[in-house]
Amino acid sequence: MPKVMARRSGCQQARSVNGNTRKIARVKKECNKRRKSIKKLNDSQNVWRQNGLNSVNEVVSDSSDQTPDAQPSPLPTLSWGSSEDVWMKMLSKEIKYEHSKSSLDRHPSLRPKMRAMLLDWLMEVCESYTLHRQTFYLAQDFFDRYMLSQSDVQKDQLQLIGITALFISSKIEEIYPPKITELAYVSDGACLEEEILQMELIMLKALNWDLCPETVLSWMKLYIQIASLYDLTNLLVPQFPQETYIQITQLLDLCILDINSLDFKYGVLAAAAFCRFMSADVVQKVSGLKWEAIETCVNWMAPFVETLMCYKSAQLKEFGQVPSEDRHNIQTHGDYLSMLKEAQEKQSESLEHFFPPTPPSSAEKPS
Repeated sequence: MPKVMARRSGCQQARSVNGNTRKIARVKKECNKRRKSIKKLNDSQNVWRQNGLNSVNEVVSDSSDQTPDAQPSPLPTLSWGSSEDVWMKMLSKEIKYEHSKSSLDRHPSLRPKMRAMLLDWLMEVCESYTLHRQTFYLAQDFFDRYMLSQSDVQKDQLQLIGITALFISSKIEEIYPPKITELAYVSDGACLEEEILQMELIMLKALNWDLCPETVLSWMKLYIQIASLYDLTNLLVPQFPQETYIQITQLLDLCILDINSLDFKYGVLAAAAFCRFMSADVVQKVSGLKWEAIETCVNWMAPFVETLMCYKSAQLKEFGQVPSEDRHNIQTHGDYLSMLKEAQEKQSESLEHFFPPTPPSSAEKPS
């Protein structure tokens, strides 16, 4: 019996050793396969990054007359990434996310005043729910790009489109976005919850799920941050005076209500507004734009600046649940429609001064 047991024990040991050897071989084989797959993935990612960067460079270089890329990146050295890559990415978005004042030309029953009234109402809703400025400007971008992709939208659909744009943007930007029941409520029964949900899917498809534009507010905040920067290691922490910030945003809020603001790229529009608070040299430095690129927008904006000077400057508001360091980021509402009317009248007077109406011919003069 002992000899039989010894033989069996020896066989079991041999099988155990062989089994372990095979297991080790399988593990080594799996490790080699994983190393190869990881290497292949890394190689493909490197190629993708390089191709992506090349494509951005090509897009920007091919569109030198459309994008503000004449100057090198104004961004400081970043500890968390390449400032050149970040800058190029921002410039590429100016091309990808198109907007145009011709969007209303596709809708014969709509007028620029209707768009202004809708955006003014969205600002009021944002203030009521203490939503951030970026939430409003995302909604404005979604609305204008959606209208550019559609045709023959009726005026009774505008409020639904606007509140849906705000519904989408608040879910992107806000930690605690308003519930759909609340947004349906503020429409005073004009928009049902089911309609907002249906319009949400329609808008997302029309926008091709491109929901990350650099808004005019994004550009302006970047400009004022670089101009005020004193701690280069904390670029993402606000270092600008809140009072100056809300006065510039007041000007942008007023300008964005005018459909003609869509003639300009967001980066140019923000730079023109910043010109009213900083010297042209500083603006060119922080924006990477030459004066020739923003001069037209600065001249267009002049009546809006003149109008705002007749009103009280924007003041920081207190919001119960909002920390003091964040209150400048909450979208506020003012008497913008009255200001807009005055600014547009000033623009008309200015145009008549430079281009006076042609006097009627003798045949057309009344007897």
